Amino acid sequence: MTDQQLYDVWWNDRERGEQAMEDNHQPHWRKVVSMIEETDFSTSRVLDFGCNQGGFLRFLYAQKPFLDGTGVDLAKQSIEVANARKNDLPITYEVTAHVDKFNHAFDIAFSISVIYLIQDLAEHAWKIKQALKPGGVYYCTYTDYSKNPSLLHYKKQIDRHGSLPMQLHSLNDIADAFFQEGFKVELRRMPPPGYITIDPNDMWFNAISDRMQYEYQEAYIYRFTAPSAE
Repeated sequence: MTDQQLYDVWWNDRERGEQAMEDNHQPHWRKVVSMIEETDFSTSRVLDFGCNQGGFLRFLYAQKPFLDGTGVDLAKQSIEVANARKNDLPITYEVTAHVDKFNHAFDIAFSISVIYLIQDLAEHAWKIKQALKPGGVYYCTYTDYSKNPSLLHYKKQIDRHGSLPMQLHSLNDIADAFFQEGFKVELRRMPPPGYITIDPNDMWFNAISDRMQYEYQEAYIYRFTAPSAE
């Protein structure tokens, strides 16, 4: 993922655009925030890799106010929306994928449903290491659809409407990339906190059982801790 791959918006679906995608992600954001181990962000500098319209950082700030935040994305129009919505929050949004240029600036980083679009995991792990302070933490969500009967249907939707194709990483592929950079790797599932609302026109899953398999078995969050300074 390089800056030469910039695009206007990530999700090219006329009926369900990026705002609908942001709205649908909010339950996922709540789960992420509930699984953060750090309790006090008041002195933390925070990075959101693949921030789209910037909603997660604004949501996070309302729950855990931080010192300052930076959101990066390749979607130019989405970053324009993000900057228009930040008001007076201590957040900066930028069109770039080169977070390595921040030179160990961040205490905590996030990527929410992004790493499945990254082809070069080794490069990504290296960039995150350069962006984090020694001992900094990176939370990364990922869904392992490899055993889901709706995988091919799901991938077809992503590849049709997304500006980047879906990558079929294994849990080991992701962990190994960060092991190579010296990170401590932790992982847990992200089960839903309550009932699942079933959409009769679900565009992602061919059967309700496939949706439930995703919810209870296939959604994960990694917690990567960067190596301490030598």
